[in-house]
This record gives sequence, C-alpha cells and structure tokens, in this order.
Amino acid sequence: MSTDQLPIQSPCISLCTLNENDICVGCYRHIDEITGWHSADDRRRTEILNNCATRKSDLTKSKHTL
Repeated sequence: MSTDQLPIQSPCISLCTLNENDICVGCYRHIDEITGWHSADDRRRTEILNNCATRKSDLTKSKHTL
C-alpha cells in the first residue's frame, strides 16, 4: 500500500446484531471477520467484503423464498 492510498474502510453501518450463525445483520460479516478487520491487509479486507456481498445476496434470496 502506498502512502497516498487509504486502507479499505469497514462496511460497518452501526447496526451491530449477530444472527444465529454469528453473522452481523447490518454488514453481513462473520464475528471472526469483524474482530480481525483491524489487523487485516487490503487483500483480506477485499475477501471479507466479497464474502459479505455473497452472504447478503444469499440471505436476501432466502427471505423471499420463505
């Protein structure tokens, strides 16, 4: 990371509640991803954000099929 590039920002939207699978209902991160965010490099943060997008899509689809 160059000095003029900011780190990837947290997806937290301050709606911090975990579901039964330890996934935040606000940002869709798993508890391990939340606690590891500050020590994660940009590669890992990008991976976490991709996981969040997949979870959000999957959970949105499952809500519509109930």
